Amino acid sequence: MADPVIAYIALGSNLGDRRKYLDAAIERLRARSGVAVTKISNYHETDPVGGPAGQSKYLNAVAQVRTTLEPRALLRTLLAIEADMGRVRAERFGPRTIDLDVLLYGVAIINEDDLNVPHPRMHERSFVLAPLVEIAPLAVHPVLQSTAVDLLKRLHSSADAGTSLRELEGQNAVVTGSTSGIGRAVALELARTGANVIVQGRRSQQAADDVAGECRGLGVQAIGWQFDLRDEAQGASFVERAANHFAALDIWINCAGADTLTGEAARWPFERKLQELWAVDVRATIQLSRAAGGIMKRQGRGAIVNIGWDQADTGMEGDSGQLFGAVKGAVMAFTKSLAVDLAPDVRVNCVAPGWIRTAWGQSASEAWQRRVLDETPLGRWGTPEDVANAVRWLVSPAAQFVTGQIVRVNGGAVRT
Repeated sequence: MADPVIAYIALGSNLGDRRKYLDAAIERLRARSGVAVTKISNYHETDPVGGPAGQSKYLNAVAQVRTTLEPRALLRTLLAIEADMGRVRAERFGPRTIDLDVLLYGVAIINEDDLNVPHPRMHERSFVLAPLVEIAPLAVHPVLQSTAVDLLKRLHSSADAGTSLRELEGQNAVVTGSTSGIGRAVALELARTGANVIVQGRRSQQAADDVAGECRGLGVQAIGWQFDLRDEAQGASFVERAANHFAALDIWINCAGADTLTGEAARWPFERKLQELWAVDVRATIQLSRAAGGIMKRQGRGAIVNIGWDQADTGMEGDSGQLFGAVKGAVMAFTKSLAVDLAPDVRVNCVAPGWIRTAWGQSASEAWQRRVLDETPLGRWGTPEDVANAVRWLVSPAAQFVTGQIVRVNGGAVRT
C-alpha cells in the first residue's frame, strides 16, 4: 500500500440546498476507501466567477484529507461523487449541485490533459484560498513556493489596489492571445482596474467567450473574438473591427505568441517552428502595433505593450534559445523604434518575462524546475499575474513618462 499523502479538496455548490450538498459530499468522501477526512473549513458564501449571468451565490469549503490513493484515483473518486450527486457539466463555470477539485496533493506537480495539480487557478481565487488558510495556512504551493496565507495576502493586496484605484476606468483595451496564460491574466488585470476589454483567441470562440465572461464579472464591458493572427488579412480585419467596436482605442497589448514548446508543435523541425514564431510573435505584432498605433496617433493618445523575453539579448543554449532569442529580440528592437515614431502621443513599451509558469513551465522536467529556482533570486517561478501587473502599470497614468523601454519581469535574474 502506498504511503499516505496529505491532499486538499475544494468543494462548492450554488444549486438547491447548498449546505446539504456540501454536507453530503463530505460524508461520501469520508465513506470512500483510502480517504480519511482530517479537517474541514467553515462554509464561505461567495459570488460566482465567470460563467452565465444571474447565477446564485456559492457556498465553498476546503477539506484536508489523508489518502493512500494515487492522484488519478483520487480524481476518479471525486468525479464519481459528483456524478452520484447529480452534477451536470452543461457549460463552463456554470451552476452546479456540487463541484470537487484537487487543489494540492502533497508536493506533487502534475500536468496532464485532465489532471492539473496544483490547481492552476487556485492562487487567483480567494474563495479557495480563504477556506484553505483556515485549516492549513502554511500549506505550500509547490510551484509558486508560497504558503497559502502568503498567496491570500498577495491576492487581497492586488484586489484592494484595483478596487481603490480603478485607474483605467472607462478606457478601452485589446489583448491578443488572451484566452490563456499571460494574455488571460493581462485581460483580467485590465478589467479589474476598470478597462473595457476585447479578448482574442485563435483556436476557440468558446475560450474567448469564457475569458470575456470573467472580465464582465469584474464590472466592465468585454467581448471575445476568434481571429487567426497568422493570416495578415485576418489581422487587418481584427484591427478594423476593434476600432469600430470602441469609440476610442486606448490600450493595445500584443500577447499572442506561438507555442512551439508543448504538444505536437514541440516535435516540429526547427524551420517550421521558426516560421510559426515569425508569423505570430513578430509579423503579427508588427502589423497590429503599426495599425493600432496609427489609429491612436490620429486620436492623440494611447499605449501599446509588446511581449519580449529576458534572455533575448544575452542568449540561451539550444534550439529554443536560438528561436526565441531571434523572434523576441526582433520584437524588443521594433518596440523601441515604434516608440520613437509614435511619440509624444502614443507610448510603446515591452515587458520581457523571465521564467513564468505558463503551459511549458507546468510540464517542465524536475531538472528545469531546479534550474528556474537556482537562476531566480526571488526563489520561485513567476506567474502570469506578475507579468499582468507590470503591463497594467505601463499603460496606466503612473507610467506616463515611460516609453521605448524593455521592462524585465524575471524575479531579479541578472544575465550578462
